[in-house]
Amino acid sequence: MTAITHHISDAMLAAYAAGNLPTPFALVVASHVSLCAECRAALEAHQAVGGVMLEDSRSVRVSDTLRSGVLDMLDDPYSPEPVYERTGIYPGPIMQALKGKAPRWKSLGMGVRQSILSDGDEGSVRLLFIPPGQAVPEHSHSGLELTLVLQGSFSDETGYFGVGDVEIGDEALEHTPIAGAGDPCICLAATDAPLRFNAMIPRLLQPFFRI
Repeated sequence: MTAITHHISDAMLAAYAAGNLPTPFALVVASHVSLCAECRAALEAHQAVGGVMLEDSRSVRVSDTLRSGVLDMLDDPYSPEPVYERTGIYPGPIMQALKGKAPRWKSLGMGVRQSILSDGDEGSVRLLFIPPGQAVPEHSHSGLELTLVLQGSFSDETGYFGVGDVEIGDEALEHTPIAGAGDPCICLAATDAPLRFNAMIPRLLQPFFRI
């Protein structure tokens, strides 16, 4: 794997450590951190600071009813979800979202495919498969988009993104990502608002593809 040059911002790592990121973005951050030693170290630093703050915080007395309720929940039997490890190009967090199964790809046309992992009020997160040399239609953003490369590469107006790199796009970014030569580009992409396509056909198809 080539060196990772595009990282998660420090502010976003801090939000992830505090549990304040929407689920789609948290999945991208967790997946990137599993691949990137630099961001993993930064995240551990944020978590350590959070631990110190908890130790320094004052205790608060709770009611006997709340205490009994928590203890009752701890006594209840439960079946923990299985923990999935990295499989092929997919880090553990993605395999967890896939529940250990292979992605279910659906065609978007021109050889491009997607597998939606979640889609709700917080936003959506999906896997994208883009053949070598194929371009994604030119678009801008209504909100934030995080794109993590898992295989292959892509380039756009901002530069080159290889395996492990994350592109953080906001409302100021208008681009046309193009998959690099070699292996198909497979990405994990999370958004909190629909994309804004410039061409008519992508706009017409957008509701059906839930992009």
